[in-house]
Amino acid sequence: MSPNLYFDKITSAYRENIEPLEQLEIELLLEALYRYYGFDFRDYVLPSIRRRIWHRIHAEKLSTISGLQEKVLHDRNTMKRLIADFSINVTEMFRDPSFFRAFRTTIVPLLQDYACIRIWHAGCSTGEEVYSMAILMHEEGLHHKTRYYATDMNADVIEEAKRRSFALDKLQAYSNNYMQAGGTKSLSDYYTIDNNQASLHPYLADSIVFAQHNLAVDQSFNEFHVIICRNVMIYFNSVLQNRVHTLFHESLSRSGFLGLGHKESIAYTSHSALYKEMDAHEKLYRKIK
Repeated sequence: MSPNLYFDKITSAYRENIEPLEQLEIELLLEALYRYYGFDFRDYVLPSIRRRIWHRIHAEKLSTISGLQEKVLHDRNTMKRLIADFSINVTEMFRDPSFFRAFRTTIVPLLQDYACIRIWHAGCSTGEEVYSMAILMHEEGLHHKTRYYATDMNADVIEEAKRRSFALDKLQAYSNNYMQAGGTKSLSDYYTIDNNQASLHPYLADSIVFAQHNLAVDQSFNEFHVIICRNVMIYFNSVLQNRVHTLFHESLSRSGFLGLGHKESIAYTSHSALYKEMDAHEKLYRKIK
């Protein structure tokens, strides 16, 4: 462990009033998850990961982190439940509509002349945002030449995303988002209702490749014209953020575009000089080096 990373962890533990024994137990649990199962949460921000660990301890009717570690290592189902706790799956269709509106007006015109377009949604959760992008690209006449790659570390949410359906009680919020994002039709044009579920039309998924991919440990798997990763890196410490930014930069084509969440930025990172800011508020960037 580098001195800077060790200092960051000690400082974080102090701010959270974490006792040395608890910090050690957390580190051992995360190390065990990585060495035995290959899931690497060692560079996630401590307060968030700590809350989720204690949530799982209480849910499993245990009393200590070490007790959770023992159960996780000897029961794969407990491991899956803990991984699900660590996987943040807050999403919706056209989430943060202003981002999609800015993408439509600022980035789409620059993609019009591309013979083919590859878009990677990293940390796609249950898929609402990649389907939103498919609808946007369809309305802009680019869906037929676009291939979408939607990845998440959680295999269960990937399977849910493939079903391309959502609960009816979400329709009003999704429709409002769609209109605010600059939608040119009605969101209802893109789904049918059956068994209290709204099912998106199959053609929206025809060009989407869903796959499990862990930003903390996995490598680049293609070259992309656009990478969207929103509200994921806020859970990473600076070391992991830098790793992911390096991965994205290596994965972007020349003059490719990067979209981040409102609370994320490449400013003050070692990669800031490698991009041109396309929209400061919506965190849209273009690779220039």
